[in-house]
Amino acid sequence: MTEKILIFDASSLISFAMNGLLPELKELRKIFPGKFIIPKEVKQEIIEKPLTIKRFELEALKLNELLEEKIIELPDAININEEEITNETNRLLSLANETFLERGKKEIHLIDLGETACLVLSRILDKKNIPNVLVIDERTTRMLSEKPQNLKKLLQKKLHVRVDIKKENLKQFKGFKIVRSCELIYIAYKNELVRIKDKRILDALLYALKYKGCAITKDEIESIKKLGK
Repeated sequence: MTEKILIFDASSLISFAMNGLLPELKELRKIFPGKFIIPKEVKQEIIEKPLTIKRFELEALKLNELLEEKIIELPDAININEEEITNETNRLLSLANETFLERGKKEIHLIDLGETACLVLSRILDKKNIPNVLVIDERTTRMLSEKPQNLKKLLQKKLHVRVDIKKENLKQFKGFKIVRSCELIYIAYKNELVRIKDKRILDALLYALKYKGCAITKDEIESIKKLGK
């Protein structure tokens, strides 16, 4: 059976780290029939750069420990060439940040290297018929893939200008399977992998993630809680 891959963006791993949920992530890895993978661009964002900043050093050390323990791994663990990812990442990054325009002229910066590298890795795995899912907490990347028209409305509200879309670019961002840290912590909860045993814990976990990193609405939280009953 083909091994499954979860591709983690920086946003989701930071959410787990900031909320003290890395032990739960380790337990999830034990029951997952595949690997947790990050591109080197994400490693730079969650480990290499934060290790030089005192405010973020502790989280970076904890995440580096996950890498050393092979809870999370780099693409060479699944025989994917990093250079192939990097070359395509530069192209897709430019395309993404040229897709939404203020008044049809000024380009709007949407995503960064880490998110883009994750998208590229997913496409490479698709071509190899390797099942994969992206784990991204950051809202913009998910909306670009799933609901670009909603992203347009959000940008117009935020920037107070007309926003136009190069619709021909959107096909490059369709078809990705994306989940968030909140969905993964729900799986951990349902599999009794969460350390704290209290009837209020699912509510506490979801709101903690909401307020520290994960883009999730209160309505979505209530829907997840109903599933957990």
